[in-house]
Amino acid sequence: MDSKKIKFDSKLIHSGMIDDQYGPATVPIYQTSTFKFNNADHGADLFAGNCEGFIYSRMGNPTVCSLERLIADLENGYKGIALSSGMGAVNTIFMGLLETGSHIVSTDAIYGATRVVIENHYSRFGVEADFVDTTDCKNIIDAIKPNTKLIYIETPANPTMGITDIEKVVEIAREKGIITVVDNTFCSPYLQKPLDLGVDIVFHSVTKFINGHADIVGGVIVTREKELHEKLNSMMANLGCNMDPHQAYMVIRGVKTLSIRIEQSQKNAMKIAKYLENHPKVKWVNYPGLDSFSQKELVKKQMSGPGAMIAFELKEGYNAGKTLMNNVKLCILAVSLGGVESLIQHPASMTHSKVDKDSREKAGITNGLVRLSVGIENVDDLIADLDQALNKI
Repeated sequence: MDSKKIKFDSKLIHSGMIDDQYGPATVPIYQTSTFKFNNADHGADLFAGNCEGFIYSRMGNPTVCSLERLIADLENGYKGIALSSGMGAVNTIFMGLLETGSHIVSTDAIYGATRVVIENHYSRFGVEADFVDTTDCKNIIDAIKPNTKLIYIETPANPTMGITDIEKVVEIAREKGIITVVDNTFCSPYLQKPLDLGVDIVFHSVTKFINGHADIVGGVIVTREKELHEKLNSMMANLGCNMDPHQAYMVIRGVKTLSIRIEQSQKNAMKIAKYLENHPKVKWVNYPGLDSFSQKELVKKQMSGPGAMIAFELKEGYNAGKTLMNNVKLCILAVSLGGVESLIQHPASMTHSKVDKDSREKAGITNGLVRLSVGIENVDDLIADLDQALNKI
């Protein structure tokens, strides 16, 4: 059946399946480094791109290809590129599209490693960047230069939960001929489809919601059109940050439950956010499902649900954040997010500790900020755990 004619939940189960002579119900793991050619001409045709097939698993593998097709189908994109990690995806995009003298405009509150790699490494090769509050698109317009090559946004932002208007960003970029990139990790294609809103490239750390079980590391890129796919796919193969077939199998298995996992997680998140909003130790809560969320109309416009990520600030700052971290029992004190288990972390001392203090605070990542990824446990147990830990502050 044509995947374009079936609903999202059915795509999760059936999209991406590869042809196999034995007719497996699930995608097999093609655990092989290389593939044999029928003859010399067949090998030459594969290398020349004159026929479809596989050469070497760094360049392509049937199991990995199945995942790439699946995620591209979920994102309504051209084709996918599966990579060994989310940062592999980030670096493939930057290496494939930037050069000496290029300029990036980026969300200021983004994943810490992404900002660090731009500021500490790409800067060594003459790449410039401005990190701005992209929730106000005027800041993007003001930051654009003649050499701007990419507008790179993360929405919701990590870890502040700020929402950027994707359609407005696309409109700004198209007027200037700039490529748009969206990190869609916090939402997954279940809640948000940036390519449908005109974005050129979307990517995920599939370690998070797409896989959902905290047992693999991986990334995936999906492009809207063929040209960008070919450029980035070639860069991925040359960088050698391809996904392993067993990784791909695990992600295919994990993504099948994406919709039911997110539905349960965001139900839990709503109850927890309301609880936190009324707690005397909490200064504020940023959760897209709350009536108090300042960008709730934009959430309704471009997202199909509020998700499972919560940011909140403790009134007593840095030490209060550490006290909370040291006293949770059921919530797991760990980085990452998007799994069946609830994960809690303190960005100022953990994921964003390598971002300088002034830049961090300017981006809204304060000393008392806590990021909570809500899982599918019993919500009353989660609230009880947070309550006993907050009471230790």
